[in-house]
This record gives sequence, C-alpha cells and structure tokens, in this order.
Amino acid sequence: MRQDQFIARHDADWIALATWLDQADRRKRDAAAESSLRDSDVPQRYRRLCQQLALARKRGYSPMLIERLAQLVERTHTLMYRPPNPRWWRAIAFIASEFPAEVRAQWGWMLASGLLFFGPFFAMIAAVLWQPELAHSVFDIEYLSRMEQMYDPADTDRLGRDSGTDLMMFGHYIMNNISIGFRSFASGLLVGIGPVYVLGSNGVAIGTVAGHLTGIGYGAPFWRFVVGHSAPELLAIVISGGAGMRLGFSLIAPGQLTRVAALLAAGRIGARLILGVFVMLLAAAFIEAFWSSIASLPDVVKYGSGGAIWLFVLGWLGFGGRGRVHAS
Repeated sequence: MRQDQFIARHDADWIALATWLDQADRRKRDAAAESSLRDSDVPQRYRRLCQQLALARKRGYSPMLIERLAQLVERTHTLMYRPPNPRWWRAIAFIASEFPAEVRAQWGWMLASGLLFFGPFFAMIAAVLWQPELAHSVFDIEYLSRMEQMYDPADTDRLGRDSGTDLMMFGHYIMNNISIGFRSFASGLLVGIGPVYVLGSNGVAIGTVAGHLTGIGYGAPFWRFVVGHSAPELLAIVISGGAGMRLGFSLIAPGQLTRVAALLAAGRIGARLILGVFVMLLAAAFIEAFWSSIASLPDVVKYGSGGAIWLFVLGWLGFGGRGRVHAS
C-alpha cells in the first residue's frame, strides 16, 4: 500500500484521536473542534494506532508521517496510563470548577430560589423600617430583646453573641447553618413546597431582625457582624433551596422519565450541589466564629473584607470551571 493510500484510509481516525487528546488536555481548554470519538473507544483506537505506527516504520514511510504517529502514540499512552490524581486534589477540583459549573447549569432554579429568599428579606427590612411594630408580629418580645442584647453598640467585646468561645460557637454555627441548608434541600421531597417555605420564612426572619436592629439604632454592630460571612452563608442557602426545588419538580413533571428515574437524576444533581453547599457553610461558620465577632476592627476593615468575600464568592460561582474539559 502506498503512503498516500495509507494516509487517506486512516487520517480521519488520527484527526479524531488528536482532537480528543486536545480536549482531554487541560492546558488546551479551547479546542476548536469537537471530537466524535467517545472515551470508551480510545483504548481500541490506541491499539490500532500502535499497529499503524509499526506498519509505517516497516514499510519505510516518510519520517514526517512516522513522527506524527509516534507523537500521537506517546500522547495517548501518557494520558491513558498516567497515575490518577490524589483524592485531595480531586476534592479541590470539584470545589474549584465542577461545583460552580453545576450551579450555573441549574441557573433557573437558582434564580427562583434567590428571589424567594432575597425578596422577603429586603421587603421585610423596608417594611419594618416603615412600620417598626411589624417586628413584633414575627417575633415575640423576648427574642427581639435577646437580639438587641447581642448587638448592643455599648458592647465593645464581641459582636453577635453574649457568651461562648470562638471554637464552641464555630461548632454551633456549623450545626445551625447546615441544618438550614439540609432542610432547604430535603424538603423538596414535599413536592417542592418545602424549599419555598424554608426560603421564604428565613428571608422574612432575617429581614425582620435586620430591619428592627437598624431601626432602633443597632444597625452598625449588626451589619458589621454579618457582612463578613453573609456571602457564603446566604448564597449556600439559596443554592440548597434551588436544589430542593429541582428535586420536587422532578416529582411533579418527570417528563419522559418515570418519577423514580427523574427523582434519582435530580437527586444526583442535588447531592453534588449539597456537597459544595456544605463547604460554603463550613467556611461561613469559620468566618462567623473567628472573624465576624471581633468588635475592635475598624469599619473599613470589616466592610472591606466583607465586600471582598462577596466579590470572591460571586466570581467563583460565576466563572469557576468555565472552559473546563472533562477528561476520562
């Protein structure tokens, strides 16, 4: 067989394999072409490529062709037989890219969840500032008095709490935050009604406290306390609520799947989202316990760091994992 016939017969396979390798190589995230080659086909293609390289050498084809095939063999061998990434690196890759990409893939549910939480939150702040007595229709006087004590401007020791060490409060915040996030997701099994209630009620509760404390002149300590950890905490609640609503919708409208199959598919998506939510709530609890409660820091540090954290979290969720290529 002449060399030009050999190339004409196998060139499409070589191009497909090279395109697949470009996509699998994380350093070439913007591969221009889509490979029609499936991951499961690569081992067979690799064996055939080795045979074709041996034939090209045996038949004395041009050095350029032999070099081309040798490079393809080397790249494929390196990718197929490289050691797997350590588990800790796999976890970092999930948090850095896979989780935010999954959040963006469910953007419709995240938008609905955000409106259900932040809508009542801002509405209650405005309503309580306009009509302060509305706070007493949401909470009793004992609870509001406790909030006032926690955020009393005269207290220059700690913000947001009247007792407890940083480590003890860290554990308390973890349990409290994760319980809210888990309820937002798991309550989706109640045909999607559960997350709507959890998101709305938490938005009302937090907005009422914020409006009440701001209205009585205790707003500065409150906002200085919450600004640091609010981004990971509140957005985690929104994400868990969106995952829960997605779970509930699979029961209402399974599409072409059975309800069980649709529920399992939504559950797999939700499980991945909840893993990321857990990390966000863990970070929020750490900031809340060890940073947010420090009363002695100036406003520029408190609000500056809070703004930076908001920008970081939004940037991570908005751009993390863009252009990422899933390798086999």
